[in-house]
Amino acid sequence: MGKKETVKYWIKSAKEDWEVAQHLYDKKDYAYALFFCHLTIEKIPPYTHSLVYLAEKTKLNLTEKQLELLEIITDFNIEARYPDEKFLFKKKCTKEFTQKYKNETNELKKWLLQQIKL
Repeated sequence: MGKKETVKYWIKSAKEDWEVAQHLYDKKDYAYALFFCHLTIEKIPPYTHSLVYLAEKTKLNLTEKQLELLEIITDFNIEARYPDEKFLFKKKCTKEFTQKYKNETNELKKWLLQQIKL
């Protein structure tokens, strides 16, 4: 698979993860909805769990607010997966909290996809 096909593959996977995030949100499974928000952003190249590192490697001109959001979304990856963090995280994931970060993730996702030149 060439670079262009690889990028398309991961963008397709990110789109599917975004749909899963919405399904989980609709089912009120907020912690995992936010985890899938992280996966959505993570799969928009280059690939890494550290979204701030991702931003640095791409040399995108992110705002301070976008960088802060990347740090928060990166935390969702850890907090939703590991038991010692997961139970505290689930308590924090109210409908309002999740909706806020789901909306912000969606805006960031749209912006990132606009930056990709295929």
